Amino acid sequence: MALTGKQKAALLLTSLDPATAAELLKGVDARIVQELAVELSYLDAAGQRNARQTTEVARQFCSSLQNESSFQFKNFLHEMLKNTVGDEKARQIQSGIQELLQKRDPFMAIRSADSQTLATVLETEHPQAVAVVLSEVSPKKSSEVLGLLGEGVRVSAISRMTAIGGVTPEAKARIAQMVRTRLETFGAAQKTGTAVQVHPDQSLRKVAIIVRNLDKEVRDGVLQAIVQKDREAGRKVTDLMVIWEDVPQVGDRSLQQALRGIDERQLAAALHEADPEVVRKVRSNISERAAAMVDEETSLMSAPKKEDIRAARDKIVSSLRDLNHKGELTFEEE
Repeated sequence: MALTGKQKAALLLTSLDPATAAELLKGVDARIVQELAVELSYLDAAGQRNARQTTEVARQFCSSLQNESSFQFKNFLHEMLKNTVGDEKARQIQSGIQELLQKRDPFMAIRSADSQTLATVLETEHPQAVAVVLSEVSPKKSSEVLGLLGEGVRVSAISRMTAIGGVTPEAKARIAQMVRTRLETFGAAQKTGTAVQVHPDQSLRKVAIIVRNLDKEVRDGVLQAIVQKDREAGRKVTDLMVIWEDVPQVGDRSLQQALRGIDERQLAAALHEADPEVVRKVRSNISERAAAMVDEETSLMSAPKKEDIRAARDKIVSSLRDLNHKGELTFEEE
C-alpha cells in the first residue's frame, strides 16, 4: 500500500510512547491532530498497520521502535490525544473519529464480522443488499458467506453481483448503514478494511473469484443459475475464474499438469515480456532441460507477434480452465 504523508506521520506516532508522541504534537493545530488521529484509527481498523510498514517509517524518521507485540493502539490513541489537547478536547476528537471513518468507508465495520454472523444477518436481507455487501468484502469471505446462505438467497445474490456496477454510492451507503445496525446487535463490529469502487468488468472478475472459491457442487449450481439469467454474464464469469494473471497463484502440481501439453516454442512465446512473477512461477515448474530448451527457443526467436503471444498464453490458460472445470485446479493464495 502506498502511504500518504499523513499516514506516514500517523505510523511514526505508533512507534513512540504516548508521552513522546504528545510532546511532538505540542503546538500543532487541533484540526491536524484530529486528522492524524483519524489516520491512526483508519490504518489500525483497516488492518493496514503492520510491523514492516511501521518499522520502515520509523527507520526513516526515528532511531528506535517499540515492540509491536506490546503495543495497545486504543490506549496509545487515548493517551496521545489526552496529553496533546486535553481530556475534554480528546473526547470531542474521539467522538468524531468513528463518524469520519464511516463516511470514508461505509463497509469498514461489516468486513470485521465473522462469516457465520454476517451470513445470519444477510439471510433475511434483500438479495440486492446481499450482493452489494458481498461485493465489498474480500473474495474469500464472500465465498465463505455464500456457502452459509440458503440456496435461494445465494443464487439471487450472485446473479445480481454481475451487475453491481449500477448501484449508486448513495444506495451502497444506505445498505451499509442497515447492515451495520444489524451487526451491532450481534456485537460483531470490530476491525475493518478498505472499500474499493470497481468498474463493472472488475466486479465480474470479483464474482468469478468468489465463485471459484466455492465447492465444486455449489459452484456449478451458481454458474448454471447465472447462465440461465444472463448467458453472456455466465460466460464471462466462467472465463474470468482463471486468467493469465492468476498463474503465480496456481498450485505447483496444477501448473505442472497444465504445462504438460505446451511445447517449448509456445512457452517461449507465452513468457515473452511477461510479468517476472509469471516467468518465475512457470520456470520453477518445468524441468531444467525444458527450461534450457525454452532459453534456446527464446534466443532464436525474433520479436514474436502479439497474436502469437496471446495464442500461447491462451493455450496455457485453457489448460488451467479445464482443470478448474474438473475441480482439480488449486491455488496457493485465494
